[in-house]
Amino acid sequence: MKFSINQSELAYALGIVSKGASARSTLPVLSGILITASGTDVVLEATNLDLSIRCKAAALVEEEGSTVVPSKLILDIVKSLPDSAIHIEASEEQATILCETSSFSIRTMLPEDFPGFPEVSPETSARIPFPIFSDMAKRVSKSASKDESRAILTGVLVEAQGDLLRMVATDSYRLAFAETRLENPGGEFKAVVAGAFLANVAGMSAGEQDIDFEIAENQVIIHCGDTTFVNRRIEGNFPPYMQLLPEACNTRVTFDCKELSEAVRRISLMNDKTNPVRFDVNGASQTTQLSASSQDVGAASETLASGIDGEDVVIGFNPAYVVDGLACAPSNEIVLELQSSVRPGILKNQAYYEPATVGGERFAYVIMPIRLS
Repeated sequence: MKFSINQSELAYALGIVSKGASARSTLPVLSGILITASGTDVVLEATNLDLSIRCKAAALVEEEGSTVVPSKLILDIVKSLPDSAIHIEASEEQATILCETSSFSIRTMLPEDFPGFPEVSPETSARIPFPIFSDMAKRVSKSASKDESRAILTGVLVEAQGDLLRMVATDSYRLAFAETRLENPGGEFKAVVAGAFLANVAGMSAGEQDIDFEIAENQVIIHCGDTTFVNRRIEGNFPPYMQLLPEACNTRVTFDCKELSEAVRRISLMNDKTNPVRFDVNGASQTTQLSASSQDVGAASETLASGIDGEDVVIGFNPAYVVDGLACAPSNEIVLELQSSVRPGILKNQAYYEPATVGGERFAYVIMPIRLS
């Protein structure tokens, strides 16, 4: 195998594909990337048997063939090289990488030992503009759990109903909800997809192109340009999240999103990780006082002007969860809905109160309260 390729194109493709390589498998070949050169392209593949990624890049192929190279090593080498032409030549036991005055020789593995890329026939699909998919996935995936003992909570529920697209994630302490309408209606499906997987796809620099989001019996397939992702669906029943998003509330508080985020960050400097930030909502003065205290550190408070409609209430929240929710909100103004001091608080953007529109996004973020001493 012998081919030449631009350094930036190869680095981009390797950066995507390497996320599918296994770091802990007992099969050494799964820690590698399969590189196949043919025609006018090179195709890169990686898999950990749950996730498989394939990416194609244009190249000048002098001699067709394939090899498997260590994922982390090849990525580190290519990223360290200047933005110039890279020449790669591989035999059965080693690959040589040349770029300007740099030369590397690395051990390879047999391509015959590499698992075949899964060929899956989808049952239904939806075409989604990448910017919309990326924004929604980034907003909700942070709220997915990292605790593998409850696998269903490590995933994001993705629902499509005609032109309506919805994503939901929760770790049982908070829940993120995003919904929009698509210009081109697709099929109807409901699937729980690994949150880390969605975040990886959303992090691509894919521009304005569309992605094809496809559902099979136990797999999710995403086509994005010359890249294909195949990931195993998470089995199980996602929690009934709609009961956490009631239509009515006793108190509605409107904040400037940036001001509230900065205030919570400041107040939590005087806090430790186990203590909440206290929200004291006062309708008469149209203000909300934020405060936090720690016996070993001290105390802090700050008063924010806020539009308040409804009853006064005092409630405590984990400051890190509040900041995360505000960072994900797709608007400059945020509404905090409260039922009582012991019921969840809900952050909503203004678009949430209207029917979903094409290009618009309804967003809600539910936070469980912490009892105040």
